[in-house]
Amino acid sequence: MEDPTGIEALRQVLPPHLGAGEHIDWQAAEARWGTRFPQDYMAFMSEYGVGSIGAEDSIGEIGILAPFPTESGLLPPDDFEDETGNARYVWETEGQDQEALDIKPEHILAWGYTSGADILCWLTSDPDPDKWPVLLFDRQELLVPCTIVPCGMVEFLRKLLLHELDSYSIDLTPVARFTHWGKQR
Repeated sequence: MEDPTGIEALRQVLPPHLGAGEHIDWQAAEARWGTRFPQDYMAFMSEYGVGSIGAEDSIGEIGILAPFPTESGLLPPDDFEDETGNARYVWETEGQDQEALDIKPEHILAWGYTSGADILCWLTSDPDPDKWPVLLFDRQELLVPCTIVPCGMVEFLRKLLLHELDSYSIDLTPVARFTHWGKQR
């Protein structure tokens, strides 16, 4: 049976640890952001949850955001709000020089970030969230700060971990692993 979310392929290169995963109220998340979410993101949240991808001795790290803070009394994970604001600001101040990209700031929604200050987003202009490509704000690449990567979040992470992205890389060596936010604290 085909896996439309790609989570099985990601699991092969990035096994989740025991106890990872989030229980997200997707109706509340959709109400807060005014949109449905991609199936691969929902599958990722269920399997992995909010946390980081990195390696013990690596300087590179990817943070995965939640659609809203948790309701627990524990330290809540980061949510979309701050990074989405940062990405929209970067687009308005730096990205609009890229004439080839016709992006409205309201169609930018951040789902992650890197230790190098890069912002990982979706370009939400398609009404079908499963067709949202990754919009990468590469803060180190001053000439082309924004790149559209034509795949979803889970496929982007899989390709990144396997070094299959020609236009972008992050050092997650020797072996990348996912750490849930609850385990990090």
